[in-house]
This record gives sequence, C-alpha cells and structure tokens, in this order.
Amino acid sequence: MDALMNFVDSANSLLWNSVLLILLCGTGIFYTFKLKFIQVRKFKEGFKLVFGNFSLKGAKGENGEMTPFQSIATAIAAQVGTGNLTGAATALIGGGPGAIFWMWLSAFFGMATNYAEATLAQEYKTVEDGEITGGPVYYIRQAFKGKFGKVLAVCFAAFVILALGFMGNMVQSNSIGVAFTEVFSARNISIPPLAVGVVIAAFAAFIFFGGTKRLAGVVEKLVPIMAIIYIVGSLFVILTHITAIPAAIKMIVVGAFSPKAILGGAAGITIREAIRYGVARGLFSNEAGMGSTPHAHARATAKNPHEQGLAAMISVFIDTFIILNLTVFSVLTTGVLDSGKDGIALTQTAFATTLGGFGDIFVAICLLFFAFSTIIGWHFFGAINVKWLFGEKAVKVYSLIALVFIVVGSTLKVQLVWDLSDFFNGLMVIPNALALWALSGVVKKINKTYEK
Repeated sequence: MDALMNFVDSANSLLWNSVLLILLCGTGIFYTFKLKFIQVRKFKEGFKLVFGNFSLKGAKGENGEMTPFQSIATAIAAQVGTGNLTGAATALIGGGPGAIFWMWLSAFFGMATNYAEATLAQEYKTVEDGEITGGPVYYIRQAFKGKFGKVLAVCFAAFVILALGFMGNMVQSNSIGVAFTEVFSARNISIPPLAVGVVIAAFAAFIFFGGTKRLAGVVEKLVPIMAIIYIVGSLFVILTHITAIPAAIKMIVVGAFSPKAILGGAAGITIREAIRYGVARGLFSNEAGMGSTPHAHARATAKNPHEQGLAAMISVFIDTFIILNLTVFSVLTTGVLDSGKDGIALTQTAFATTLGGFGDIFVAICLLFFAFSTIIGWHFFGAINVKWLFGEKAVKVYSLIALVFIVVGSTLKVQLVWDLSDFFNGLMVIPNALALWALSGVVKKINKTYEK
C-alpha cells in the first residue's frame, strides 16, 4: 500500500505541478481571449438560459435527450459533490487559504473552457442505437483523424471510466462514510463505514439500472433542493461570524502569494503547493476542461450549440463561486482551520461552532445529497464511454463493478482515495484539452455565427 501511495504521489507531482497547470490554465486563458471574455460578456444571457428553463415536471426529451434544465442539472449534479464540502477543506489544509485564490482564478478561465466543451459536444452529438449521445470521444475523433485520433479517444474513454465511474465514485462514498462515522462516533454509536457504503450502493443501483429518464427525473429535483438547503445553512454560519469576513478574504489573497505570511514558516506550504491544491481541487469541483460534463450537454435539446455553451458556463460559476465559497468562508470565518481536523471533518467542525450538535449532522446530510448526485452523474458519464468502447451489453457489467467500488471506497483511507482520483482526473484532461485546442476554430466559428 505504501508503494502505491508513493507512486501515485510522484505521478501527481509531475502532473499537477507542471503539465496540467499549463494545459488547464493555458486552455482557459486561450479561450477567454479568443472568445473575448465570453464569461463576462455573456454571463447575463447564460444565467437566463439556465434559470429560464427551470422545471421540475419531469423528462420531456425523446431518444435519450434531456431538457436544457435537465442537462444543466446533470452537469451540476456531477460538479457539486464532495469537491465543494470535502475538497475545499482539503485544499485549505494542503495549500493554505491561498489555494482558494488559485481555485477562483482557474474557475474564471474554466468558464470559457466549459463553453467550448459544451459547444463542441452539441456540434458533434450523434444518434446511436436510436439514442442521442455525445461527448469528448466524439469531438476528439473529429479533431484528429486516423489512428492517432482513435487511440486518443480510446485513452480518454478508459480514463473517464477509471476516473469517474470507479475512482471518483470511491471518493464520493468515502466522504459520505467518513461524515456519517463522525456523526455516529460523536454520539457513541458504532456503525461501520462499510454499512453506509452498502446503503449508498443500493440506492445508486436503483438509478443506475433505470436509464436516462430516471436519472434526469432525479437530478432535476434533487439539485435545486440540495443547493438551496446548503446555501441557507452556510449563509447562517457565515453571517453569524460576519465580522471575520474581511480577515478571511485577506488570508486568501495574501496566502496566494505569501503562504508563510498567513500560516507561518512551520506550516511548510509554498506558493507552488497553494497553486497545485487550488487548481487540482478546483478541477475536481467544477470539472472545467476535464471532459466530463460535455456528456450531459450533448443530450440537451438546445436551440443551438452556442446557447448550450453559455448555459454550461453558469454551472461552473454556481459550483465554484457560490457553493464552494460557502464552505470556504464557513471554515475561515469560524476559525477552525487549525483545529487539527481534515477533509469533511473540518467542514463539520466549522458548522458545529454555530449550529452546535446539529452542525455535523447538517453537513453529513448535505454531503449525502451532494455526493450521491455526483455518483449518479459520474456513473452516467462513464456508461456513455463504456458503450462507445464495448457496446450496450457491457454497461450492466460496468454498473455492477461501479457499485463494488462505491462499497469499497467507503472503507479506505482518505488520502489514498483522493490521490488516486487526482491521478486519473489529470490523465483525462490531456486528450480532452488537445482536442479543445485543435477545434478552437470550430468553436470560434459557432460563436460568431450565433452571436450575430
């Protein structure tokens, strides 16, 4: 186990300290300038497209299609998960408060990247076995013809299955197991994380084997409810400590460029680590550039690719600048950063300072909804790639294996699970980003056509 942890840690250092920082941020900056700061210019229009299509009435699409709101809800379901509650806390511990600044910056540029991903997913969606489908494997094949394109697409599909369907969902179940173990142990109740994992897997199986309509019907109701509950609870905690907000902002901004000035030399956190944890956890949270959410955007019944791209930008904004920031400021304003807690336990400690004995329960319940919605979203993305690689019959086998990973993930060490997830998430980015660069002319053409 130690050998595995050392290997994964070394690989992550190579990926996240250089390769992906350049690739992810570079792609976001490139598209931001190429599309003339579309995330600023068209923010209002994108906001209207998302909430103008708000509906809880159920699936309307045919042949596996989703309504525009369902596709955005599915994307947000995948984005808003443990990255917002647990990931934010681990970023604060691993990279200091300054990591959040780099998380913000990467998310801002990531909004332009997400526009490009969703636009291409709509442009190159297709019909297979009577069902609308699409995603990076389809636009990667358009970007690179011949054997190279096929190999790149196969690699991406394999990375998605491993990163989201298996390793990613281990992270989700692990965080749920840890959160509820914290709640139970505080009340002298002994319930093993394995039992929590089995329950999660049972509910997940009901949706996994119910098809696209069941998935869409669940996420369009679950996402708005879970977001509202967490927003209200977080705002109560933050506003209770409102006088600490300026100091929290200072910790983030100063810590981004001088971690020692905030944490002291004993913490040993450098600017490089602040950037690494900020970008890595930001990616895990909003998924911009990773190639996951285009699977949902491809199935939307959008008027045109440009409009779906605008709506996709807003999902990144909601994930990082609203939900994730609520966790960050809950931790920083309550002063629990040096409590010795890590991961979801740190977030629970922050809420307990204001909500008392109900604080850890509140966070555990919110995490359950957030992480579960991500599990079903990521399983869906993985299933699309399994079908593309191996055919329809392989999807059920994939679903069964994913359920096993959910159960096993609830029992593992937190650090190993997160490190493995970071590793495979990083590998996903490379083929997706290469295709985004190669098809930048297509994205620009679509943008010019429909903006007029």
